[in-house]
Amino acid sequence: MSDRSPPDIVALIERMLAGDRVALARVLTLVENRSLPGAQIMSRIYPRCGRAYVVGITGPPGAGKSTLTNALVARARADGHTVAVIAVDPSSPFSGGAVLGDRIRMQSHFLDPGVFIRSLSSRGSHGGVSRPTRDLTRVLDAFGFDYIIIETVGVGQTELDVMSLADTTIVVLVPEAGDTIQVMKAGLLEIADLFVVNKADREGAERMRTDLEAMLHLRGPSAWTIPVLLTQAAQNVGTEALWNGIRAHQAHRAGQGRSTAPAGERHEAELLDILDEELRRRMRIALTHARTDGIAAVVEAVRRGTIDPYAAALEILSDAKRLAALVAPEGSSR
Repeated sequence: MSDRSPPDIVALIERMLAGDRVALARVLTLVENRSLPGAQIMSRIYPRCGRAYVVGITGPPGAGKSTLTNALVARARADGHTVAVIAVDPSSPFSGGAVLGDRIRMQSHFLDPGVFIRSLSSRGSHGGVSRPTRDLTRVLDAFGFDYIIIETVGVGQTELDVMSLADTTIVVLVPEAGDTIQVMKAGLLEIADLFVVNKADREGAERMRTDLEAMLHLRGPSAWTIPVLLTQAAQNVGTEALWNGIRAHQAHRAGQGRSTAPAGERHEAELLDILDEELRRRMRIALTHARTDGIAAVVEAVRRGTIDPYAAALEILSDAKRLAALVAPEGSSR
């Protein structure tokens, strides 16, 4: 794909890789919009990826994830590291765009050339991160950031997607979260590399930490002992221990080495995800505009109600010619 990239896209990528932040913002927009140039960009920058360390921060709404993220950015910068933040915000019900709340909360870092903050609409995703998040992470990785922090939208018990993107996953809870058995039901016990009980000055924080540690102990021994940390992010209490925990887990991963089997499985899953998205996009265009006679007739029959959608789908799938027309790229002869 990269050898067919238009010259202006090639020039934009080169500017971005040379450190141009304006070009970076433009590239991120193209990738987020899921356009053809975005796919060409991803193909070109892929060999430059894999150097950044990705930290995912997830947990229920109001747990203080943004405040913790803000503190971690400051701590990483104090050590001389560059940091990018992808803040997955709730989508506007009207425009579909991000609410941009995290940009407001992290405004103290706006003028720091070593920090880049990008808000991203969740676009209805129920896994805590939207589908373009992976690609935006790769772009920021290729740009050269040392750390990339992904802060999820905070939708409660379904924030598991971040695990596939992050090297270290932090689950943030608060004492008011209630019975810690909910953590097990939500699957958060399975994805956490570090647990944080934030707002630890409130009643029940110590009890929650004890309960979490007990549950983790029941899982049996493992190569990495998951810490449960108490923080008060608004007062910058406990954030140093959290940063040290991230660095310890990073060192642990480096010492363990990265198994090629899980990496291969992730790459295969990513290929299927990309194919799924691209085929859905092409099919949506073909079905919406019904640009081929063979498909147009079936679509019209579905609209009139003379054939049900299931039968229509089976009819198209059983006809190789119509199926090929359905998934053909835009502008090709059908």
